Amino acid sequence: MIKDYTLTVTNQIEVADTIYELTLAGAITKDPIAAGQFVNVKIPNPAYILRRPFGIAEVNVAQGYIKLIYRVVGDGTQILAQLSKGATLNVLGPLGHGFPSEFLNQNADVLIIGGGTGLPPLYELSRRLYHEGHHLDIALGFPNKQRIFYEAKMSQFGHTMVSTDDGSYGLQGTIIDLIDQNFTDKSYQAIYACGPRGLELAVSAHFKGHPHAYISAEARMACGIGICNACVLHTTADTSGATNKKVCTDGPVFHINEVVL
Repeated sequence: MIKDYTLTVTNQIEVADTIYELTLAGAITKDPIAAGQFVNVKIPNPAYILRRPFGIAEVNVAQGYIKLIYRVVGDGTQILAQLSKGATLNVLGPLGHGFPSEFLNQNADVLIIGGGTGLPPLYELSRRLYHEGHHLDIALGFPNKQRIFYEAKMSQFGHTMVSTDDGSYGLQGTIIDLIDQNFTDKSYQAIYACGPRGLELAVSAHFKGHPHAYISAEARMACGIGICNACVLHTTADTSGATNKKVCTDGPVFHINEVVL
């Protein structure tokens, strides 16, 4: 059953240029939340009817909070950035399906690939996999040094390397360049990725045929609960294009060979 919650802002900080980490406390943590699920946030202004989907970056059941990370790109997210401690937000969630990991062998080698604001759901996934005893290699890509966030946090869970588009930090190049130059000496049992469309396409092409390679798809959506059909992707199994999957309810996590990006 889809639930909506009124959550309270307990903290908000700018973790990089125009990138904010928002901590929300409330009863949502009483529900099971899979790594990779998201919430649909109502902007606290009556002029904004459509909600905004955000991947859940962290879940702390003991302290009763979740964390969201977002970039300010328009008026709606600018309103969110102005929220201070004690403000409230209405959210729907947790929504969608998370990253599958039940197939992993003990102490499995796993590759995590995160690009920009696609990184947040991979933080919670990495935290869980690390505590389960798996071995993580982590590739992170950002536009430039000013937009880098969570590098140190991700480094807690495994060997972490960074690329930037402009070369202002780490390797200059794409995240695939980073992987090809640093992460080719292992046979990874699973690959998990999230990022902008360019990263999704590159990862899908690079790891095509891998039995356990998954991407968390980014898509515009209005309702987040499967009604509006704004976030459909065609399936690879049906070349006619008649069969599709909804990012909000069938995803956002898909096997890379499952949908046409």
